[in-house]
Formats: sequence, structure tokens, C-alpha cells
Amino acid sequence: MTQRQLGEYLGMEPNLASARMTQYEKGQHAPNFLLLKRLSGALDVPIPYFFCEDDTVAELILELDKLDPAERQRLLEELKQGGAPSES
Repeated sequence: MTQRQLGEYLGMEPNLASARMTQYEKGQHAPNFLLLKRLSGALDVPIPYFFCEDDTVAELILELDKLDPAERQRLLEELKQGGAPSES
């Protein structure tokens, strides 16, 4: 999907879509929350993913998003206890 296609999918005017998406990507403009929510859905990534400056943290967010809430809670408790997560 091109930036223009993504922008149009998100409801932007075709003649502005590519430029606006480039501005978001480069940090020249920030999308409002509603657009960020739609972008999150279009790209199938959680909203916090967009705020990661560290690639490892971004990857962790993507992996955590795949877990069900109980698995996330178990993992969080194990990490808080200072241990490596155990295999289920």
C-alpha cells in the first residue's frame, strides 16, 4: 500500500494524501487521536507502537499485542519479579 493509498483509505483527499502521510512519517505534523486510531487499525498495530523511539520496544509492543490479557498479566508479573518469562 502506498502512502497515497493509505491516506485515501484514512479519508484524506487524494491530492493531499501522499504529502500528508509523508509529513506524519517525518514528524513534521502529528495526526490527531482519531486519525491515529484509524491508522492503527489500517496497519494492524496498537497505538503505543507509534510512540516508540526504540525498535526493540516497538517490537515488544507488537508481540505483547498478540497475547491475550491473562498471558500479558502473567508475563508482567514474571518481569516484575526479575525473572525471565517461563515457557507455558
